[in-house]
Amino acid sequence: MRELTRAEEQIMQILWDIEKGFVKDILEKMSEPKPAYNTVSTIVRILERKGFVSHKAYGKSHEYFPIVSKDEYRSFTIKNLLTGYFGGSFSRLASFFAKDKNLDVKDMEKILSEVKDEVK
Repeated sequence: MRELTRAEEQIMQILWDIEKGFVKDILEKMSEPKPAYNTVSTIVRILERKGFVSHKAYGKSHEYFPIVSKDEYRSFTIKNLLTGYFGGSFSRLASFFAKDKNLDVKDMEKILSEVKDEVK
């Protein structure tokens, strides 16, 4: 799996949300100023080459759908973040956010509790 550009990720977020759609459907969900139809079409085809999206053809029209789930990409991204910036250490990541966001002990305990619940 490869990292997505900001534009690719924006389109993937829309596809994950709508589950499947034509380029016009993706374009409708984009905020103003909307890119050109051809721009969105090109990015979707790039996502298809990268293995994130597939399509079903209806004549000359293509309905696109994600083949990489949002959870799979989230996991990949977080692992890259941990490895690239925190030496693979989740505790370093947590410590960074605790300092950066001025989290108190109560907040940290809540996060730890949620992590423990997820692992079960």
